[in-house]
Amino acid sequence: MAISDTRHIANIEGISRDLEPLNQRAPLNLLDRLAAGVVRHRKAIIVLFFVAALVCLPLALTVKINYNLADYLATGAQSTQAIEILDTEFAEGGSVATVMLHDADIAQALAYKRQLEQLSDVHSVTWLDDVIDVRQPLEMANQETVRTYYKDGFALLTLTLAKGVEKEAIPQIRALVGDAGAVAGDAAATYEVQQATFQEVVGAFAILLPALILILLLTTTSWLEPLLFLLAIGVSIAINMGTNVAYGQISFMTSSVSPILQMAVSLDYAIFLLHAFDRHRKTFSNTHLAMQYAIKESFTAISASATTTLFGFIALVFMQFGIGADLGLNLAKGIICSFLSVVVLLPALTLCVSGLLKKTRHRELSPSFAGAGKVCVKLAFPVALVVAVCAVPAFLGQQQTAFLYGKDNIAANSVTGLATEQTREVFGQNSTLVVLTPRGEVGRELELCEDMQGLTHVTSVIAYPITVGAQIPPQALPPAIVENFYSRNHARIIVTTNTAAEGDAAFTAVEQIQQLAQQYYGDDVFIAGQPSTLFDIKASVTSDTLKVNFIAIGAIFLVLLVSFRSLLLPLLLIFSIESAIWINLAIPYFTNVPINFIGYLVLSSVQLGATVDYAILLTSTYLRLRKKMPKNQAIIVALDTNFKSILVSAAILAICGFALNFTSTNAAVADIGTLLLRGTILSFTMVVCFLPALLLLFDRAIAKTMLRADFFSGFAAGAAAEAQMADDAQAQTADDAHTPNKAQGEDKAQAPDNAQMPADAQGEGNVPPAATFPADIPPAVTSSADALTATHTTKE
Repeated sequence: MAISDTRHIANIEGISRDLEPLNQRAPLNLLDRLAAGVVRHRKAIIVLFFVAALVCLPLALTVKINYNLADYLATGAQSTQAIEILDTEFAEGGSVATVMLHDADIAQALAYKRQLEQLSDVHSVTWLDDVIDVRQPLEMANQETVRTYYKDGFALLTLTLAKGVEKEAIPQIRALVGDAGAVAGDAAATYEVQQATFQEVVGAFAILLPALILILLLTTTSWLEPLLFLLAIGVSIAINMGTNVAYGQISFMTSSVSPILQMAVSLDYAIFLLHAFDRHRKTFSNTHLAMQYAIKESFTAISASATTTLFGFIALVFMQFGIGADLGLNLAKGIICSFLSVVVLLPALTLCVSGLLKKTRHRELSPSFAGAGKVCVKLAFPVALVVAVCAVPAFLGQQQTAFLYGKDNIAANSVTGLATEQTREVFGQNSTLVVLTPRGEVGRELELCEDMQGLTHVTSVIAYPITVGAQIPPQALPPAIVENFYSRNHARIIVTTNTAAEGDAAFTAVEQIQQLAQQYYGDDVFIAGQPSTLFDIKASVTSDTLKVNFIAIGAIFLVLLVSFRSLLLPLLLIFSIESAIWINLAIPYFTNVPINFIGYLVLSSVQLGATVDYAILLTSTYLRLRKKMPKNQAIIVALDTNFKSILVSAAILAICGFALNFTSTNAAVADIGTLLLRGTILSFTMVVCFLPALLLLFDRAIAKTMLRADFFSGFAAGAAAEAQMADDAQAQTADDAHTPNKAQGEDKAQAPDNAQMPADAQGEGNVPPAATFPADIPPAVTSSADALTATHTTKE
């Protein structure tokens, strides 16, 4: 993007007035045309984006939210096939709820069971009378079986609901049993998530927006700029969520985290652009021309930042488990929407309110963090030593972290959480599985049921040959009874276990039941139920994890390889961020706290894709300065230059993580928040302390493995260059201190330039001829790092 001559500079304005004959102009490249088009059509752009947002907002409310994780399993998964059979042959492919009745005798429990069976959305209700004859004294029955369903005056009923009716069914069930019962189970957990999703997104934004506004007010120079940032990103979020209507539905995870993460990772783009615009307004009195240069300069920086994040999200699309593609596509689309909003809408908005920006200017309120570079360099090698000691244990530990795969682990203080805990206190852990076998020999079915009753975790088995009797032919019974056990092709066996829905014990029980049934029926056995679904999810995710990480790291490695033209630097940058990820994910292992697998996958993508930008920014500045001074001085100046920018970006991402964790009752969303908060802090520490140590240690190797490194050699000249830069920085600081009203100071500074302009070129909408441009044209940006650095550096 080098600018060859001043005539080319004049041409990039692109306004329709002919300043020169067309045949004397240099050809415009695509970026020039983009910048010119944004300036020329700014009002149309604003109308277009806001109309799109207004259309997409109501559309976003119509997008169906899918709360069933089983729907995202591959069609070939055995639990998916089992659910399809239940749905088509037994009309019972829905979720399961449990009702624990307090102080109920046998007659009262049976009365509640009959009432629950009458509810339109309830397919079936299973209780003790389906296993034994409750008309006989309970003391004569198997006591372990009795305690599974009835204990100390508490009755535990299991309900199978129609698919997708939790929102309607759970309130009806709770209203029917009232204070006499506690409603829990997968269906109740789904209902809890449905009720909380929208409220928690609103709650997260209620925390996030004030915090972001405060950070932006402290680090910008206009009271209006933060509102422009948030407005531009807000429009992109509305468009992203509204265009999900093309998918038909999105997962509850996507609905919960996508708007927050989009805001978190893309706000930097707006900061890049307006910082560049602010800097160019000091060079050009013409606001339109300043904005065009700002678009050109920041475009590469914004593109590089968006690309690394985009690749992190796209890696999720390659998961076998469909929720990865659901999240990845939505977040990737959000990044594209934010990118377009920042490089097209934000410049148009800024130009339309440029007068208000001048009137609302103020001095920067945040500290300068002068001297941060020396402090970080002093900490670099101690931190590097700590990382060297911790890296291998952290890498091994994060591979052993225990994951949660379901949504039953909701907040303990929620209605469902309290009911779940009450049920566990009385009956312990319990789960229900449905085993589907080919219909045929009743004798073989009886043998299988008897063998399953002997399994460690199985507490009861309900099947035709046990409940009705193998000697009674199905033809002799009413169809309503037979249909509970048989379809045309399959036999249904209901197995209750004393395990939770997930965990080692639950997955062991599923494996044992599956292996035992396959001994009788081969591969024609299918198992449905939450433990079976989560078992299949675990198997899918285990293979997905390595694939997602490999794709994300490989894609970002290629971006860094092209950006730095070095084989070693991408490895150093990725290692610095991956070390932070390993430590972040190893903490749950060493503290024996399981995390939700979705949180793990999202965190891996976000932390790598978003925070590697910090490393790119610091490294790029270091490489540029390294051509002028020795390595120690170069890293100190690079840290001084970029410390505040990295800190602000990390603060925004960390606050987003805090907001998700603080407001969410969904364990998966809360885990994403916790991991994002902790991971951002770790990445920030790695970039400002550990990465400098790597750059200093491998300085000579970087020079040898980098194309045209051209590193400085010679201490004296380097010291002189550093001293000159320090003098320039002090002069700039002194100049700013004498200009309390920056807008007024800029206008005065540009008076000589304007005085030289012809009368017809001095208006806000006109462009000065080539001869009137200031001589100190900003240097061409040759890399994403230069563009990033240019938005924050003082004049060298």
